[in-house]
Amino acid sequence: MERVLPNVVRLVSAHPEQCIFTRFIPAARPGEGRGYWKTYYERWADMTLEALPAEAVELVDPLPRFTPPARVIDKAVYSPWSAAALSEILRAERAERLVISGAETDVCVLAAVLGAVDRGFRIVVAKDAVCSSADETHDAILTLFGKRYRDQVELMTVDEILDRWPG
Repeated sequence: MERVLPNVVRLVSAHPEQCIFTRFIPAARPGEGRGYWKTYYERWADMTLEALPAEAVELVDPLPRFTPPARVIDKAVYSPWSAAALSEILRAERAERLVISGAETDVCVLAAVLGAVDRGFRIVVAKDAVCSSADETHDAILTLFGKRYRDQVELMTVDEILDRWPG
């Protein structure tokens, strides 16, 4: 995260009014959640709001300074598409292309990208503004995007994105 955060900040700084942050908000305590999420939080009790420090679910510093105009959508699962607000905002703004950055490449970023592909968006993944706690699967997901999804997902550096971003 420390390595990619400056690149995330550069992206957000370019057009904060076009940015939407999504935050994963875990269950309050072990045993809560729908379906297998209940089992997940029983196994990983240290990943509940009860066990985590409050700042663990906040945007990492310095990202809060961009809100507003950037918006924040909370989600209880990996995919941001589970929150109707995301689709509503993007539809209202007539978005066709999304630039995606963030953490965990092999979990939340993957869910965001695949959901966006399903909804017909053209996706640009900022390959130097995504990270994971697992390097091997991070690299595998970037390879997957670049090979299997190359017709729907572009991998670009933040410099390349900013050079092409109108406005």
